[in-house]
Amino acid sequence: MISYIIFIVVVAFIFDFINGFHDSANSIATIVGTRVLTPFKAVMWAAFFNFIALFAIGTHVARTIGSGMIDVAIVDPNVVLAGLLGAIVWDLVTWFYGIPSSSSHALIGGYAGAAVAKAGLAAITWGAKWISTLSFIVLSPLIGMLLGSSIMVIVAWTFHRVPAGRVNRYFRHLQLASSAAFSLSHGANDAQKTMGIIVGLLLATQGLFANEPGFLRHFHLTNPDHIPMWVKLGAHIAIALGTLFGGWRIVHTMGTRVTRLRPVGGFAAETGGAISVLLATRFGIPVSTTHTITGSIVGVGATTRPRGVRWGIARGIVWAWVLTIPASALTAALCYWLLALTNPMPSTAP
Repeated sequence: MISYIIFIVVVAFIFDFINGFHDSANSIATIVGTRVLTPFKAVMWAAFFNFIALFAIGTHVARTIGSGMIDVAIVDPNVVLAGLLGAIVWDLVTWFYGIPSSSSHALIGGYAGAAVAKAGLAAITWGAKWISTLSFIVLSPLIGMLLGSSIMVIVAWTFHRVPAGRVNRYFRHLQLASSAAFSLSHGANDAQKTMGIIVGLLLATQGLFANEPGFLRHFHLTNPDHIPMWVKLGAHIAIALGTLFGGWRIVHTMGTRVTRLRPVGGFAAETGGAISVLLATRFGIPVSTTHTITGSIVGVGATTRPRGVRWGIARGIVWAWVLTIPASALTAALCYWLLALTNPMPSTAP
């Protein structure tokens, strides 16, 4: 059983790697699309700030995922593994088709789907955390759109007498800062979701590690508010490495297919997205960075050239958002039933 738990922790870090791989577009699409940085330099820049978020932001989101959404009494290793597999499958499918879906909501949907497959709807701890999470599926792109378009309008009025060429030169430099801020927010919010899943697993299996020697004693966790440093480091390293590899199919969709951006537009979109995600992270809301930055990009595009937004592509992205939670939940439920048949769980309560 102990080796099975370690395997699931490894799978959690693999999901985090795929999350970074899949969501690297969120951090680098605008800065690549505006040609401020080459793709290689952009992923290096984003990966660095994904990792640095470990030292800059708290762990409110991890606590929400770890103990605020699913009844911890029904969580077992099969539930956690099935939830991760459901999220991984959905991420890989949407990456293959170049669709910027939400890894966050795939994980939440997968975790919930596996829990419901085990214990029915009673497994869900309905309350404020679910309400805020589900609300932000709609609110995060709208907030991103509002902030992105507002910043774009403010910048346009401030620099309307400055020649366009000079404005672009200014914002090529400023976009480095806005891209760093968004990468920081992405690392902060998304890495914490994997931390929360691992915390849920360790709480559910704490009785197995109470008397283990060496490093394994760090798997013994009784306080849901305490996240071991090895979990934090592992999550941020995995998401940063995933970002380095970059999901180039999605970068193309986000950076050039939704709308064409100049450096000033990229700055506005990234700044609006960063503010939205950092605020949500502060309040422990597992928001979708994908939804937020897409909303910001659309808001900027609609402000500068309403006809320049390819609304057909935007509608396709929205449909992917709608399907993410139910699709990953169904996949995770199927995985749980298979795992329960092939590897039934004994009681692990302490």
